[in-house]
Amino acid sequence: MIEFKVDDMTCGHCAGVITKAVAAVDANAKVAIDIPSHRVRIDGSTRQQAIQDAISEAGYTPVLVA
Repeated sequence: MIEFKVDDMTCGHCAGVITKAVAAVDANAKVAIDIPSHRVRIDGSTRQQAIQDAISEAGYTPVLVA
């Protein structure tokens, strides 16, 4: 599982955009989003950097949570 903090994700629309960005690189990934805590958790088979890049390209700033 990979987890990012995305402080500029503020609403349901943002969550949808991020979910679509992740799906574009890993169609089978399970994405769990918690808008109030700005957390995005991804359970998939794609490398962390590819997912982080996809979220960045969608216009958001993902920070890996260790």
